[in-house]
Amino acid sequence: MRYVPSWTSVSAPSVPDDTVSHRGDEPHSLPRVAIAAAALGNATEWFDYGIYAYGLAYISAALFPGNTASATLFALGTFAISFLIRPLGGLFWGPLGDRLGRKRVLALTVLTMSGATLLVGLLPTYATAGWLAPAALILLRMVQGFSTGGEYGGAATFIAEYAPDSRRGLCGSFLEFATLAGFSLGALLMLGFALLLGDTAMHAWGWRLPFLVAAPLGLVGFYLRSRLEETPVFRELEEQAHRREQAAPAAMPIGRLLVRYATPLLLLGGLVVALNVVNYVLLAYMPTYMHK
Repeated sequence: MRYVPSWTSVSAPSVPDDTVSHRGDEPHSLPRVAIAAAALGNATEWFDYGIYAYGLAYISAALFPGNTASATLFALGTFAISFLIRPLGGLFWGPLGDRLGRKRVLALTVLTMSGATLLVGLLPTYATAGWLAPAALILLRMVQGFSTGGEYGGAATFIAEYAPDSRRGLCGSFLEFATLAGFSLGALLMLGFALLLGDTAMHAWGWRLPFLVAAPLGLVGFYLRSRLEETPVFRELEEQAHRREQAAPAAMPIGRLLVRYATPLLLLGGLVVALNVVNYVLLAYMPTYMHK
């Protein structure tokens, strides 16, 4: 299987020769549909996070024992599990995207995420299935985190490889906009159902409806992404490797990679943790606190 270098790979870096063309500022090198597909898929991923965060009070009552503070803490812990799994997803999906192509991996991640979210909406309650209900929820949240681990980095690479040099920052900003838009849409949808159905119906069955909406969103994202062409950079590097019939370079072991870049990894990890702790205290815990 041919190897194609990428930012998301854990392999030893290689520098392509001059046969790889420079995109510069070519106007045709940035199809709008490519940005739309990458952004829509990312919005779908974070839509699923939004509906869980804002439906947490209903989920804790339905899938955990007793409508108590302990049940709420268990549900919050389940929400956090997906973030702990995300780095493992990045380590898996990144190199896979180098080998199979960006669009295939992005299509798989959005399908995996939306499928897991749909299944959350179909879970039996704790009163019906006992501890099987929270155990299944934890498993599905791990699947969601694993999928998201490959989503953001893969989509960022995809957009960056399509974008001309002078517009890469602008084009990449649509990805972060889609993240916030997807999360906000999930929150608004959960709030809309709560206002429409009332508290009793939401606790009984209404909390499931936003999770079921993830299925058509995921199918739209999968359709758009599966019809995309690979990025110009990926195609050119793949053709170059094919012409030269290069053997895959020796992969850098994960342990050596972590040791070599320990300082920047810890620094960036600390910054991300600090940002997300504050972010999700406001976005995830505060609505639950206000509801209680």
